[in-house]
Amino acid sequence: MVNDELISDEQARDVLKRILSLYPDAKGELHWDTKFHLLCAVLMSAQTTDKMVNSVTPKLFADYPDSFALAQAKINEIEEHIKTIGLFRSKAKHLKETATIISEKYDGQIPKDKKLLMQLPGVGEKTANVVLAEGFKVPAIAVDTHVSRISKAFKIVSQNAKPHDVEVRLEELLPKDEWIKTHHAMILFGRYTMPARSKDKNPYHFLPENK
Repeated sequence: MVNDELISDEQARDVLKRILSLYPDAKGELHWDTKFHLLCAVLMSAQTTDKMVNSVTPKLFADYPDSFALAQAKINEIEEHIKTIGLFRSKAKHLKETATIISEKYDGQIPKDKKLLMQLPGVGEKTANVVLAEGFKVPAIAVDTHVSRISKAFKIVSQNAKPHDVEVRLEELLPKDEWIKTHHAMILFGRYTMPARSKDKNPYHFLPENK
C-alpha cells in the first residue's frame, strides 16, 4: 500500500529541519556534573522520566562523588537513594557493578569508546551514545522511545525498525554536526509537542509551516 511507503530522503530531511526549528537550542534535560555522574544518570533514566532521575541524583552524587565511592557502597544503600524511580533494584545493581569496573579497569575514567561503554552492566547503545554526545561531544544519535516513535510516525523508518535501524537511518540523513542537536530536538518534540498520548493521528499537524 502507498500509505506504508517511506517518505523520501528530501522529505525526511525537511521534517527533521522543521522539528529542529522548534527547538534550535535543544539539549539534554538530565542534570550531571562529571562524566561518571552523566553515565549514572543516563543508566537510571530507562523507563522513567528525566525529572524523576533529577530528583534523586543530587544526594546520590553528593554521597558518591566518583566511581571509587560508589563501588564501595552497599546495594541496599544505593537502592535507598534511588527507590523512587522505576526498576530501582536492577539499576542499583548495575550502578555498583559499573562503578566497580570503571574504578578498577579504567582508573575512574569513562572510556571514550562506544564498544567499551556497551560492555558495562546496564549500558546499551542508547546510553553509550548519550554519554559520547553529552560527555565527549562525539557526534551520535541516541534513539529513545521519542526518537523511534517520531521516526516511525513520519515514515522516516518502517514501523518494525529496531532502535539501531533508526539510528543508522538518521545518521544517513543528517550531517554529523547536526546529529546531537537534532536528536535532542526530536526528544523534546516527542515529549512536549507531539506526545504519545495525543489523539491527533496526523503528525504533520504538529510541525511548524515551512518558511
